[in-house]
Amino acid sequence: MREPEYKYTIEIFWSEEDGGFIACVPDLKNCAAWGASYEEALAQAHLAIRADLMSRRVFGEPIPEPTPRILAQQSIG
Repeated sequence: MREPEYKYTIEIFWSEEDGGFIACVPDLKNCAAWGASYEEALAQAHLAIRADLMSRRVFGEPIPEPTPRILAQQSIG
């Protein structure tokens, strides 16, 4: 049986204080990662999501549904 895919928003920003990129997953409380590059922060965030979800399963905690994102309509003109 294949594992369900969860698609969570990942917010990535530069942190001068940390000297790297921080990746936060708003739907998963306290789920975040760090990377020297944007790509590394993104890859580490994916690992953090997997670890968070695995921990929730082990401890019988609910797995939150991803919050739907809606892009605002833009007019060209």
